[in-house]
Amino acid sequence: MQSRWSRLSLAEWVVLCLVSEKPTHSFAIASLLAKDGSLGQVWHVQKAVVYRAAARLVQLGLITAAERQPSNLGPARSRLEVTSKGDQAAGDWLRQPVTHPRDVRSELLVKLALLGRVDSDPSDLLQDQRAQLVPVADALAAEVYAATGFDHTLALWRHESVSAALRFLDGLLATVPAQFSMCERGETPVALQAATRSSPRSARTAADRLRRPGTRSCGMRTAESG
Repeated sequence: MQSRWSRLSLAEWVVLCLVSEKPTHSFAIASLLAKDGSLGQVWHVQKAVVYRAAARLVQLGLITAAERQPSNLGPARSRLEVTSKGDQAAGDWLRQPVTHPRDVRSELLVKLALLGRVDSDPSDLLQDQRAQLVPVADALAAEVYAATGFDHTLALWRHESVSAALRFLDGLLATVPAQFSMCERGETPVALQAATRSSPRSARTAADRLRRPGTRSCGMRTAESG
């Protein structure tokens, strides 16, 4: 991932990923990220922050904003669309495990939620995340053994927190194969069927994210492919 984009905030990454799913506008994204929105229940982002994030992504050339178009639901809105480098950046970011255990609750859960929106197999991300946390847990276990007093208490709390995250990952990894067996049979999951009906480009994007090395891609037919 290019270093200039590594400084994006979590809110900016989420907005970029949502725009990469299909052309949309900031109001729709803000609704998804509201406290009662489907993604806002995982990571809430205020409406003003969504609009600022979209504006910065435009400046960075990761998305484009068309001229404002009239809307029956309120003020005129700008149609947001991802650029090729924005789509690549979003895909790369979604595959990156979080660096710090404390980010499992925020960044990792958001990534899993975003992958789930396009029926994308999270197995590789989960495995990479587990590999990232195992050495941390081992080091903390050594600290627990060696520390005394409050240092022992703190090391034990940190170790239990990381161990809980690892149990969470193991639980998910145990259920992922069943969820994605359709893809390996060359069938089309429900979400990909919906993407195909709404937009051939959205369908291709979703199918690309579903594809895993060594397996066949999920079945899809678009208007372009016949």
